[in-house]
Amino acid sequence: MVLIWLIIGAVAAGQRGYFSDSDQNCSSLATVAVTVVAGPLNYAGVNPQVECEVPQPSG
Repeated sequence: MVLIWLIIGAVAAGQRGYFSDSDQNCSSLATVAVTVVAGPLNYAGVNPQVECEVPQPSG
């Protein structure tokens, strides 16, 4: 059951073009992960978006 849930989420992420996005950063990778975990909820109007920044080393 969990596998089917995640497959549906992966299909939704693919339909939104998240896997072909050339800009791979913290926000885009986190958005893909949350979309996959949301599974079928994506088709019920959920559109998860994650904003994050990776800390830069001081120097």
